[in-house]
Amino acid sequence: MTGYVLHNPHFEGGGFFWEGGPVGVFLSHGYTATKVCLFAKRLHEKGFSVAGPLLAGHGTQPSDLNCVHWQDWVESGEKVYQQLVTHCKHVFLAGESMGGLVALYLANRHPAARGVLLYAPAIELTMSMIDKVKLYLGASFMPYAKREAMGASDKWQGYHPELPTKGIVQTLQFQEAVKQVLPNIHQPILVFQGRKDTVISANAGEIILQGVRSTMKEHHWMENSSHPMLIDVEMETIAGLSLNLMENVLSRAGRISINGSLRSNTMFRP
Repeated sequence: MTGYVLHNPHFEGGGFFWEGGPVGVFLSHGYTATKVCLFAKRLHEKGFSVAGPLLAGHGTQPSDLNCVHWQDWVESGEKVYQQLVTHCKHVFLAGESMGGLVALYLANRHPAARGVLLYAPAIELTMSMIDKVKLYLGASFMPYAKREAMGASDKWQGYHPELPTKGIVQTLQFQEAVKQVLPNIHQPILVFQGRKDTVISANAGEIILQGVRSTMKEHHWMENSSHPMLIDVEMETIAGLSLNLMENVLSRAGRISINGSLRSNTMFRP
């Protein structure tokens, strides 16, 4: 596999579980990109228990992503979610890019989850239908495809410089599976999209928000963010808005705080 590497292998990546208070956040990385630790630490500093999976086929070598199915990603997430619910009274589901699909699918499976937070959710890509057909037809004999340069690449970790094509096909199939279960999702939901994101369709947020049965919905456009928004310039703003949403949900549940006490609604200000 000469020429295909894990970009910035010295960075923290992979799975993690950081214990905090009785409110937990499940946070999944996306397709090929494995670094969400910066954002996870921001939440952990606020007192949350935070856990994230290393999704199947990631953190090893790119060829492994051509050997897994989207159901394997769901099961990677399921194991971590079960860890969290044994330690926490309340759990929020969150994910970046394809990790957002994992979070949505788990929200369908687990209606007791308190809310869903999505960062550049990959429910629809900018890929054209013609490109999708080419991908399906060519994936068997063209194992890798060119990828564009990633924003905030000095902080980004993932497979580089090309993308495993069978894994992309699985992502497209995962999108359709998630769209089928959107009507089953009722939890409060928060969607972030970046104006500089060239990977995710501009319609992604609306597809999700129109598809779910949630009554509490928020959609935020981040004007200066690229696709890997959790390591980009507006990360702190995204963290603050995420914390506010979780605070509002917990307040409605009886003014529960992350450490189990009763607190005012300013507790999560960044």
